[in-house]
Amino acid sequence: MGVVIRAADGADRELVVGLLDEAFQDDPVSGWVFPGAEYRRATHHRLMAAFTDTVLDAGRIDLTEDGSACALWMPTPAGEHDGDDDGPALVRQAVDPANERVELIGRLTAGIHPTDRAHEYLWMIGVRPGRQGEGLGGALIGSVLDRCDGEGVPAYLEASSARSRTLYERLGFELLGTPLDLPDGPQMFPMWREPGAARQG
Repeated sequence: MGVVIRAADGADRELVVGLLDEAFQDDPVSGWVFPGAEYRRATHHRLMAAFTDTVLDAGRIDLTEDGSACALWMPTPAGEHDGDDDGPALVRQAVDPANERVELIGRLTAGIHPTDRAHEYLWMIGVRPGRQGEGLGGALIGSVLDRCDGEGVPAYLEASSARSRTLYERLGFELLGTPLDLPDGPQMFPMWREPGAARQG
């Protein structure tokens, strides 16, 4: 059975925000940014909304037709990243002003983001917990990787767990540099994929 994928638009905003909020409640990095289950349930969705709005404005969100999974992609030109920009501070102000980790995660990931080549940036991919393990994430990523391969464009992401790192390695991504150690928190794994890299299964 094929997975039907379409591009999300503004009418899908609340669906995407809710999907990402649900998918990342137990994610190690989300747990670090918003420690404590009650606090995370009350606040986490605001960060997912900020991410969704950014990508709806400047990137592309792919959504399975049944609304059970989505992937947020940002086309990223070479040499465009500014580590001193106000973006992370503005996100913190909008999401949770008292939580410095909202800003810190943005600054730390910007600091490791490669700048030398244009690429597709997989910002986030979320699958509803009850649908994980069905191949939806692989289908979402695969459709973009097919295009990347055809156009000769690399792809980049930060895996938020060792488990997801293994999944991305099967799609041809490799660790780029060293893992990012969040202060008193988990590791993130910057990963790069050259166009045409072999995929398994």
